[in-house]
Amino acid sequence: MDLSGVTRHAPTAVTDAERQAAVIAPVLAREGAPHLLFTKRADHLGEHPGQMSFPGGGREPSDADLTATALREAHEEIGLDPTEAEIVGRLDDIETVTSYSVRPFVARVPDRTYSPDEREVAEIVVLSVADLTDRANYESERRDHPHYGDIRLHFFHVDGYTVWGATGRMLVQLLELTTDWRMPPEVDRVVDPDADLPV
Repeated sequence: MDLSGVTRHAPTAVTDAERQAAVIAPVLAREGAPHLLFTKRADHLGEHPGQMSFPGGGREPSDADLTATALREAHEEIGLDPTEAEIVGRLDDIETVTSYSVRPFVARVPDRTYSPDEREVAEIVVLSVADLTDRANYESERRDHPHYGDIRLHFFHVDGYTVWGATGRMLVQLLELTTDWRMPPEVDRVVDPDADLPV
């Protein structure tokens, strides 16, 4: 995993969203191999309950900028000290169905035990980049979305967890910038708008 691809990337920004948020995609080295840290959102949350996500959340008036938002939220959600995060760059801003623009930062973090905020985080999950880039663990589908129109959804299935949604979109770009993995040109299937999700 070569993070210089993120450092060189010129990310696109979304500036007209109703609300702003920021996340950190934490990269850590475990047993000499790159891994990514995710949070599994608590089931009682109103937005995206139970989904896999990167640590982060909405911008507060006290945040100096979106970098501060990402660092504050990661500290609150998993106990990451801001001084531990070495931000190497960022991905393209993502618009979500909940009227947020989300700015993803990529950061190296230490491999240690993190403490989930049980009010928001059900579990902290570390997945290997080798597994995430295994084509056997990836699938995608195309469906007509009521908000975005025709969209492609990505699903990464690793160790009983599925990364999809906005985080799946971020993960596709992160892997393409830093590894040899490329999104397959064709989707695995085209489904109806109300078809069950493979999660």
